[in-house]
Amino acid sequence: MFRHFRSDVLTVFENDPAARSRFEVIFTYSGVHAIWAHRIAHPLYRRGWFTLARVISQVSRFMTGIEIHPGARIGDRLFIDHGMGVVIGETCEIGDDVVIYQGVTLGGTGKEKGKRHPTIGNNVVIGSGAKVLGSFAVGDNSSIGSNSVVLREVPENCTVVGNPGRVVRRNGERVGDRLDHTQLPDPVIEMFRAMQKEIDGLRSELDEMK
Repeated sequence: MFRHFRSDVLTVFENDPAARSRFEVIFTYSGVHAIWAHRIAHPLYRRGWFTLARVISQVSRFMTGIEIHPGARIGDRLFIDHGMGVVIGETCEIGDDVVIYQGVTLGGTGKEKGKRHPTIGNNVVIGSGAKVLGSFAVGDNSSIGSNSVVLREVPENCTVVGNPGRVVRRNGERVGDRLDHTQLPDPVIEMFRAMQKEIDGLRSELDEMK
C-alpha cells in the first residue's frame, strides 16, 4: 500500500506542470486524497467490511468532491486532475496510467445486477465532463473528449468525441498530446465542412453554366 502512496505522488508530477513540491501534492491535491482513501477502503470492502468501507468513501467524498465506490478496482498511477464531481461506480475497473479530469462519471445505465460499469484500459485519458456509462471496455491508449457521452465499447488507440460518443481513428495511434483533451477532432463538424465544400463546388459549376 505504501508503495502505491509514493507512486501516486510521483504520478502528479508526471501529469501536472503546476505541481511544485511533494509537500504541496500531499496536503493540497484532492485527487490524491481520494485515491488514498480508496486504497484503504477497497481492501476492507473485499473482506466484507462493507459499511466501514462505505463510511470511508463517503467521508472522502465530502472532503474531496470525488466519489469512488470502495468496490471499484483501480490500477497504478491513476491521476485525477482537480476532480470535483468525479464519480466512479462499484464495478468499474481502471487500468494503469489513466488520467481523469473533473466532472467525469464512470457509471451504469440502469438497475442491472453484476458488472454494470465500464472497464477502462491502460493509458486512457478521459476529458472534463465526459460520461462513460455501461458495462463495456474502453481500449488501451484511447482518449475520451470533454463532455462526450460514451455508451458503447471503444477499441484501442481511438479518440471519442460528441454526444453520443463517436470514435475517430487516426491510423491506430493516439491523436496529438494525450493530455490536451481540448484539441480533439469532431466528426460532425468535419462532415459539415465536407458538405459545404461540395455545395461551393456545385455553385461554381452553376455559375459557369450561366
